[in-house]
Amino acid sequence: MRVLFRSDSSSKIGFGHIQRDLILAKQYEDVSFACLPLEGSLIDTIAYPVFRLQNSSIYELIELIKQKQFDLLILDHYDIGMQEEKLIKLQTGIQILSFDDEIKAHHCDILLNVNAYAKASDYEGLVPLNCELRCGFSYALIREEFYNEAQYIREKIFDFFICLGATDVKNLSQEIAKDLPKNTKIAIATSSSNTHLKQLKQFVAHRENIKLFVNSNNLALLMNQSSKLIITASSLVNEALLLQADFKAIMVAKNQEKLALWLEQRGVEVEYRV
Repeated sequence: MRVLFRSDSSSKIGFGHIQRDLILAKQYEDVSFACLPLEGSLIDTIAYPVFRLQNSSIYELIELIKQKQFDLLILDHYDIGMQEEKLIKLQTGIQILSFDDEIKAHHCDILLNVNAYAKASDYEGLVPLNCELRCGFSYALIREEFYNEAQYIREKIFDFFICLGATDVKNLSQEIAKDLPKNTKIAIATSSSNTHLKQLKQFVAHRENIKLFVNSNNLALLMNQSSKLIITASSLVNEALLLQADFKAIMVAKNQEKLALWLEQRGVEVEYRV
């Protein structure tokens, strides 16, 4: 089976989609990606063939599918919805697996919602009758390091672990850390694609209680070594749940609303920063 992922990343929209796609990609043998070359994208780090799209036109994607004769299209993109899926299916006949985080209508063969709140019954009347529904925490796409780390109980080195996504567009890491008690030990995790990184480094340089981790390969360990996590209402939540960690979730985007509400209903501290 020849599989094509359609997803994007950038310093503005973040890395979440591509990162979870790369975990799913391990389940297939013949994998390619189709991405827009946006500023700060992860294209150069994707260990699969990448087709760099000229624009966001659905017709360019359709032509690529026809030319390369892909068998399965995996869509992880908020700008490609039910109408676009119908057109792709009509023009190519390809099997479609669609990611969804917002309980929206889709025209696909497989619907994947990896959020803990999701249930198959949520999609009644929203997908074709023969659509295979993969919903909930049992389908979570979590890196192997977290499964390994979940086996250990670690000494708590940090009082707080802050991770507002790889790009932290709103620079909330600094804002939140500034409001925490100065006598607590704080770990902040981000990436080199964070456009506020220079400012964040300057902030941390004057505070001995804060340690900054950039492009860390040990996020699972850092999270497990922290008493409380302050994270976005994103895929980080599934990782925190796996580690059975105490955490606060920050909603920073509209597509995180359902997860934020689900967490709040279960007693998890949630803050809305949209």
